[in-house]
Amino acid sequence: MTTVTVEPAAAEVAERSPTPPRAPRQSFPIKARAVLPGLALAAAVAAVATAVGQYVPLVGSAVPGAVIGAVIALVIKPGARLTPGIKYASTFLLQCSVVLLGTQLSIAQAARVGLASLPVMLGTLAVCLSAAWLYGRLLGIPRDLRTLIGVGTGICGGSAIAAVSPVIEAASTDVAYAISTIFLFNIAAVLVFPLIGHAIGMSQQSFGLFAGTAVNDTSSVVATATTYGAAAANHAIVVKLVRTLMIIPICLGLAGLTTRRHRAELVAAPARTTPLRAVRLVPWFLIGFVVAAALNSVGVIPAGSHGPLQHLSVFLVAVALSAIGLSTNVPALRKAGPRPVLLGALLWITVAAASLGLQALTGTLG
Repeated sequence: MTTVTVEPAAAEVAERSPTPPRAPRQSFPIKARAVLPGLALAAAVAAVATAVGQYVPLVGSAVPGAVIGAVIALVIKPGARLTPGIKYASTFLLQCSVVLLGTQLSIAQAARVGLASLPVMLGTLAVCLSAAWLYGRLLGIPRDLRTLIGVGTGICGGSAIAAVSPVIEAASTDVAYAISTIFLFNIAAVLVFPLIGHAIGMSQQSFGLFAGTAVNDTSSVVATATTYGAAAANHAIVVKLVRTLMIIPICLGLAGLTTRRHRAELVAAPARTTPLRAVRLVPWFLIGFVVAAALNSVGVIPAGSHGPLQHLSVFLVAVALSAIGLSTNVPALRKAGPRPVLLGALLWITVAAASLGLQALTGTLG
């Protein structure tokens, strides 16, 4: 008798096959070794920038760090070995510097600054979003790209773009264009705005409000205001905190518009954005800033440690801006073409003018 062998079905074989083992997670020493080269380069650039800032206090340490880093990136683009550390310095260390700034403030001061800045902050945001819609249409820029540049300029730069892009289902190329455009005018703000402040004789508080409402990305807000003075930096970061919270209503509104557009186009709508999901979009370092301010308010942080913590925060900003300079992506800006850059320039000028104009109208300019 002939024995007939029946091969098991492919599905059965797949079920019986053991699950391939997952790649082991990198241990802390391995991650540290990957981060160390790029981080060391950013710290070295920041050390040189700090020395420059001591000789030229007007420019501080953040601006030289960004410029030196950008020159290095253009002449000798950092290789893949340096990328993890540069990214770490430009993100995590920057976020830590914002948390440390919270140790200089109290909750009562934050509430006063936030309420006082509300008319200027909401006014500049409304002007920015309206101008992005108008300028974008006149320039023929696609809807998603002009939305990303608008929220990036009006709220908090790359964080707002990262938060909004999945909500409106933006293409990765639009996200890259928007971030590259925003970054260009972040650097311009760090260089130009302190000069404007000194030229018109703005006080520390007035310049802090100007930087907090007219500069978009957190790093540039901190760098711009720190260049002007410590009091301006403290004021600007609180204004920036309140301004960044605008991510929540903006994301909810854009989610509603996207859902309605999908229904109109008879396309399956994306998952509904709930208030809890929107709250999770608030960056962790802003929560850390509030916690640090709360600890300082109740006296947990000794007054004698305020000075060293402030110096550490300023140096971390210099390291972060040096890393951002090292990661300058000139090809991305060239690929974007002139129109998104022109939109970014128009919004940058419009928001700066709106911030100064609203301060003049509300009597806070001086």
